[in-house]
Amino acid sequence: MMTDPIADMLTRIRNGALARHDRIEVPASNLKFAVAEILKSEGYIADVQRNEESEQNKKKITIVLKYGRDRQSAIDGIRRVSRPGRRVYVRHDRIPRVFSGLGISILSTSRGLVSDREARRLKLGGELLCEVW
Repeated sequence: MMTDPIADMLTRIRNGALARHDRIEVPASNLKFAVAEILKSEGYIADVQRNEESEQNKKKITIVLKYGRDRQSAIDGIRRVSRPGRRVYVRHDRIPRVFSGLGISILSTSRGLVSDREARRLKLGGELLCEVW
Protein backbone atom coordinates (compact mmCIF):
# COMPACT_ATOMS: atom_id res chain seq x y z
CA MET A 1 0.00 0.00 0.00
CA MET A 2 1.34 3.41 -0.99
CA THR A 3 0.83 6.19 1.57
CA ASP A 4 2.09 9.12 -0.52
CA PRO A 5 1.29 8.83 -4.24
CA ILE A 6 2.56 12.35 -5.04
CA ALA A 7 6.00 11.51 -3.60
CA ASP A 8 5.97 8.31 -5.65
CA MET A 9 5.24 10.30 -8.82
CA LEU A 10 7.98 12.86 -8.08
CA THR A 11 10.46 10.05 -7.40
CA ARG A 12 9.60 8.36 -10.70
CA ILE A 13 10.15 11.66 -12.53
CA ARG A 14 13.48 12.22 -10.73
CA ASN A 15 14.69 8.68 -11.40
CA GLY A 16 13.54 8.77 -15.04
CA ALA A 17 15.39 12.04 -15.63
CA LEU A 18 18.57 10.72 -14.01
CA ALA A 19 18.38 7.54 -16.12
CA ARG A 20 17.69 9.66 -19.26
CA HIS A 21 14.42 7.87 -20.09
CA ASP A 22 12.25 9.40 -22.79
CA ARG A 23 8.99 8.79 -20.95
CA ILE A 24 7.71 7.41 -17.67
CA GLU A 25 4.36 6.01 -16.56
CA VAL A 26 2.64 6.59 -13.23
CA PRO A 27 -0.70 5.29 -11.91
CA ALA A 28 -3.42 7.79 -12.78
CA SER A 29 -5.23 10.21 -10.49
CA ASN A 30 -6.66 13.67 -11.04
CA LEU A 31 -4.18 15.23 -8.58
CA LYS A 32 -1.15 13.68 -10.32
CA PHE A 33 -2.46 14.79 -13.71
CA ALA A 34 -2.90 18.35 -12.44
CA VAL A 35 0.68 18.38 -11.06
CA ALA A 36 1.98 17.09 -14.41
CA GLU A 37 -0.03 19.74 -16.28
CA ILE A 38 1.60 22.49 -14.18
CA LEU A 39 5.05 21.00 -14.85
CA LYS A 40 4.24 21.01 -18.58
CA SER A 41 2.98 24.61 -18.57
CA GLU A 42 6.12 25.76 -16.71
CA GLY A 43 8.38 23.95 -19.22
CA TYR A 44 9.81 21.19 -17.03
CA ILE A 45 8.32 18.28 -18.99
CA ALA A 46 7.51 17.97 -22.69
CA ASP A 47 4.07 16.36 -22.61
CA VAL A 48 1.57 14.54 -20.41
CA GLN A 49 -1.13 12.12 -21.56
CA ARG A 50 -3.81 10.04 -19.87
CA ASN A 51 -3.94 6.40 -20.93
CA GLU A 52 -7.51 5.30 -20.24
CA GLU A 53 -7.09 1.74 -21.48
CA SER A 54 -4.01 -0.21 -20.58
CA GLU A 55 -3.08 -3.67 -19.47
CA GLN A 56 -5.00 -5.15 -16.55
CA ASN A 57 -7.51 -2.27 -16.74
CA LYS A 58 -5.28 0.11 -14.77
CA LYS A 59 -5.27 3.74 -15.83
CA LYS A 60 -1.88 5.35 -16.33
CA ILE A 61 -0.43 8.79 -16.96
CA THR A 62 2.45 8.96 -19.45
CA ILE A 63 4.91 11.80 -18.85
CA VAL A 64 7.33 12.68 -21.66
CA LEU A 65 10.51 14.08 -20.10
CA LYS A 66 12.25 17.11 -21.56
CA TYR A 67 15.99 17.37 -22.26
CA GLY A 68 18.26 20.08 -23.60
CA ARG A 69 21.68 19.90 -25.17
CA ASP A 70 23.84 16.91 -24.29
CA ARG A 71 20.74 15.19 -22.85
CA GLN A 72 20.74 17.61 -19.89
CA SER A 73 17.43 17.25 -18.06
CA ALA A 74 15.11 20.25 -17.74
CA ILE A 75 14.57 19.22 -14.10
CA ASP A 76 17.67 19.68 -11.93
CA GLY A 77 15.85 18.85 -8.72
CA ILE A 78 12.38 18.02 -7.45
CA ARG A 79 11.40 17.82 -3.78
CA ARG A 80 8.24 16.96 -1.86
CA VAL A 81 7.59 19.59 0.83
CA SER A 82 4.25 18.75 2.46
CA ARG A 83 4.08 15.08 3.40
CA PRO A 84 1.38 12.96 5.06
CA GLY A 85 3.35 13.11 8.34
CA ARG A 86 3.98 16.86 8.19
CA ARG A 87 1.64 19.11 6.26
CA VAL A 88 3.03 22.52 5.29
CA TYR A 89 0.59 25.39 4.74
CA VAL A 90 1.60 28.92 3.69
CA ARG A 91 -0.12 32.27 3.27
CA HIS A 92 0.12 34.02 -0.08
CA ASP A 93 2.70 36.50 1.21
CA ARG A 94 4.87 33.73 2.72
CA ILE A 95 5.22 31.48 -0.32
CA PRO A 96 8.94 30.72 -0.60
CA ARG A 97 10.84 31.56 -3.78
CA VAL A 98 12.66 28.49 -5.13
CA PHE A 99 16.22 29.42 -6.14
CA SER A 100 15.36 33.13 -6.14
CA GLY A 101 12.55 32.60 -8.64
CA LEU A 102 14.38 30.23 -10.99
CA GLY A 103 12.32 27.27 -9.75
CA ILE A 104 8.64 26.84 -8.96
CA SER A 105 6.48 25.63 -6.09
CA ILE A 106 3.18 23.85 -6.61
CA LEU A 107 0.40 24.67 -4.15
CA SER A 108 -2.97 23.11 -3.49
CA THR A 109 -5.38 26.01 -2.98
CA SER A 110 -9.12 26.48 -2.73
CA ARG A 111 -9.09 27.10 -6.50
CA GLY A 112 -7.18 23.91 -7.31
CA LEU A 113 -3.48 23.33 -7.98
CA VAL A 114 -1.51 26.41 -8.99
CA SER A 115 2.13 27.43 -9.34
CA ASP A 116 3.68 29.83 -6.83
CA ARG A 117 3.55 32.78 -9.24
CA GLU A 118 -0.13 32.24 -9.90
CA ALA A 119 -0.88 31.88 -6.16
CA ARG A 120 0.90 35.16 -5.42
CA ARG A 121 -0.98 36.89 -8.23
CA LEU A 122 -4.35 35.58 -7.02
CA LYS A 123 -3.36 36.17 -3.35
CA LEU A 124 -4.09 32.54 -2.46
CA GLY A 125 -2.39 30.48 0.20
CA GLY A 126 -2.58 26.73 0.61
CA GLU A 127 -0.68 23.51 1.05
CA LEU A 128 2.85 23.62 -0.38
CA LEU A 129 3.05 20.31 -2.26
CA CYS A 130 6.47 20.35 -3.94
CA GLU A 131 9.33 22.43 -5.33
CA VAL A 132 10.94 22.00 -8.76
CA TRP A 133 14.12 23.61 -10.10
